[in-house]
Amino acid sequence: MRQKLERRIKETIRNLRRTQTKSETILWQAVRDRQLAGKKILRQHPIVFEWMGIKRFVVADFYCHEVKLIIELDGGIHDKRKNFDEARDTTLQLLGYKVIRFRNERVLSNLSAVLKEIESYF
Repeated sequence: MRQKLERRIKETIRNLRRTQTKSETILWQAVRDRQLAGKKILRQHPIVFEWMGIKRFVVADFYCHEVKLIIELDGGIHDKRKNFDEARDTTLQLLGYKVIRFRNERVLSNLSAVLKEIESYF
């Protein structure tokens, strides 16, 4: 069972990295290699947890382990799944993570403000 979950996680992450959005690419270039406040930020990082006796995972667009910060970038698809995103964020917050969300358009139009806001969580 564990190997099956690990394989699913690995496949999911590979697919997400291959199909990342323009805003994800731009943000990644700005935060990789500890460029933002010296913090290590990972992309497409799995968060594995147990909920109601079942091992589950979600993949954070970006994650800083030092401060347990999850950074999500939202495109048009998220307009149709607000309830899902809210439930996911609540679950992650109950597990001790901080979750912040940015619209893709904001990353594309005002990257410096996005970076400043992320940095405020450090």
